[in-house]
Amino acid sequence: MKKLVLIAGGALLVYVLIVLAIAVIPAIELSRVPPGPGVVDLTPVQAEGRRVFAANGCAYCHTQQVRPLAEDKEFGRPSAPGDFAFQTPELLGSERTGPDLSNVGVRKGSDVWQYIHLYQPRALVPQSIMPDFKFLFRVMAKAPAGETAIPVPAPFAPANGVVVPTPEAKALVAYLLSLKQSSIPGYDMKGAAPAAAAPAAPGSSGAPAAVAGAYVFSQAKGQALFTANCAACHQASGEGVPGAFPPLRGNAAVLDADPTLHLRTILEGAHGKSIGGATYGSAMPPFASQLSDPEIADIANHERTSWGNSAKPVTPAEVAAVRAKPAGADQ
Repeated sequence: MKKLVLIAGGALLVYVLIVLAIAVIPAIELSRVPPGPGVVDLTPVQAEGRRVFAANGCAYCHTQQVRPLAEDKEFGRPSAPGDFAFQTPELLGSERTGPDLSNVGVRKGSDVWQYIHLYQPRALVPQSIMPDFKFLFRVMAKAPAGETAIPVPAPFAPANGVVVPTPEAKALVAYLLSLKQSSIPGYDMKGAAPAAAAPAAPGSSGAPAAVAGAYVFSQAKGQALFTANCAACHQASGEGVPGAFPPLRGNAAVLDADPTLHLRTILEGAHGKSIGGATYGSAMPPFASQLSDPEIADIANHERTSWGNSAKPVTPAEVAAVRAKPAGADQ
């Protein structure tokens, strides 16, 4: 009996020491870490969305930890302890069945995109293996007063009625849009995919073309930046999503010899614009704080020379000139 007590007591002691070493002590230390620059607590709606996120097992497939590795650059800068000051327990995850979400509020900053993606992921990402979350939405004859129907693309929309998000869906999207990495001086990594990884764009030669001075536009680099920052909404084909995100193929602003409106839209974003006779209520996020002048020029030139578009290329100097003007100065 004494031997049994010693064995059981020893096993319990080892268990307690392990829990202290890998859970309790690290948790105490992390609780003392101050918030990172610009890191703020969740609002009540965002906190409810975090609960919905956890309850539906989203962390099983999506991490929230960017490693200091080249393959993680597309997700943002490496994670820092201060990023998680207000989110305990942390939903770090361990699997990347889907992309990391640490900076998804910047990379996919449109609430309309998030709603459509939750309702039917393959409406926006044909190769997605993510299950749909239609149970977070209601199909109604018409949207109630004060509600806005989600512009689900026709092939994925219900045969009758419109799709309206439930409070749980609204909270979840609010939480996803809150996931934005703040800038840490000297510790930032651009969220663009490596240029070498991208094939030549459809309808283009893929050969570098000198634009002005030392700046050389590479179609491969332009496509990589477009894929990382723009393709989720405007699609790799440049066709957009009818009723949700405007097409870039044949877009008047993209084809205009004066690139001011095109560049200002990339720099400052847009909301509620009428394009080609259709009004788009979804908000396009601004990229001025995320991308440099040459990167903005690369994206613009990719859009101006792909999918049959043939417009005058732009230079980083032109981007800088538009960036320097206050919003609305050229209207």
